[in-house]
Amino acid sequence: MKRIVTIQDISCFGKCSLTVALPIISAMGIEACCIPTAVLSTHTGGFTGYTYRDLTSDIPDIAAHWNRINLQLDAVYTGYLGSFEQIKIVSDFFDAFKTNDNLLIVDPVMGDKGKFYAGFTMEFAKEMKKLCRKADVIMPNLTEAALLLGEEYTESGYDESFIKNMLIRLSRLGSKIVIITGVSFDTSSQGVMSYNSETGEFFSYFSDNIPGYFHSTGDVFSSTLAGALVKNCDMGKAIKIAVDFTVECIKHTVGYEKEHWYGVKFEECLPSLMNM
Repeated sequence: MKRIVTIQDISCFGKCSLTVALPIISAMGIEACCIPTAVLSTHTGGFTGYTYRDLTSDIPDIAAHWNRINLQLDAVYTGYLGSFEQIKIVSDFFDAFKTNDNLLIVDPVMGDKGKFYAGFTMEFAKEMKKLCRKADVIMPNLTEAALLLGEEYTESGYDESFIKNMLIRLSRLGSKIVIITGVSFDTSSQGVMSYNSETGEFFSYFSDNIPGYFHSTGDVFSSTLAGALVKNCDMGKAIKIAVDFTVECIKHTVGYEKEHWYGVKFEECLPSLMNM
């Protein structure tokens, strides 16, 4: 059985980060391990008064124990990292557990819609860029791609050549595979574009652009993509599975936004993911 460790926070209520990654990876027939970077009572998107406990200091001890028991990992997949110290510790984790056969996958979570998430700055983006240099696969959204490149966010009006140029420049950070999510050339479709710096190949896949804002879709996509890559899907198939499953989760939530405003109803879609 393949094994993925995912390093990100866990919200005790709310569909994001580890509460999304663990069930999705498990449903794909992959052993899911985790290193929680923090524990929150709820996620931060729309909730107030939530509790937060930082677990940064626990990560090196977990890594040391895993080294002692010679734990082998098929992939390390990172999501939300909340501080400079966490980036440094995860970078050291990459060095300790990287092999010729496994994948280092970074979702450089920093912002969306042209803005940083609360607490992030350009200095943080510069540190995240260093982590991306060590990754085999990075998957920023358009906002995060611009932040990694140190340029202004372009919301609309771009074309395919613009995205391809961004992909090539992002690959120069060091990763073999670069994927940009949230790409849309018209109002009816949205999807992703990717670039393999070793082969020079581009790949794109689009689906329906569904109006509204749905929490956790980025985590759904990233977790599904990581699982598909570890299951030895080629990049095109992995992206197609991740996009199709994410869109299915959104469509399954449409009409229930009042009850499930805090995240998509991905759990009821897991049987179709298993079939994919």
